[in-house]
Amino acid sequence: MLETFGNRIRRLREEKDYSQEQVAAVLNVNRKAVSHYENDLREPSFETLVKLAQLYRVRTDYLLGVDNSRIITASGLSDEEYSLISVLVSDLAEKNAMIGQASKQR
Repeated sequence: MLETFGNRIRRLREEKDYSQEQVAAVLNVNRKAVSHYENDLREPSFETLVKLAQLYRVRTDYLLGVDNSRIITASGLSDEEYSLISVLVSDLAEKNAMIGQASKQR
C-alpha cells in the first residue's frame, strides 16, 4: 500500500514531536488546515508544500511520494553542525553494512 501525502506529513510531524498548532504557525495556516492536509481532505498550495519540505528537511518529491528516498537537507546548518551530521551518517552506514555482512554469513 502506498503512503498518502497526508500520512507522510503526519508521520514526519509526529517524528519531530510537533503539534498541529506548531506546524500551522510555521505554515501560516490554521490548525484545521493542517488536519485537512494530514487526512488527505485538502492539498496545500505550492508555497505551503515548500514550507513543509523546509520544516521537515526533506525534498518536495519525498512529500509527494514521487521519490521514496528519504533525503534530509542540511541547508541552514553551520559547517560544524554539518560535519557532526556527516560523521553520524557515516557511522550509521558503516554499522548497517556490518550488520548486513553478518546476516549474509549466517
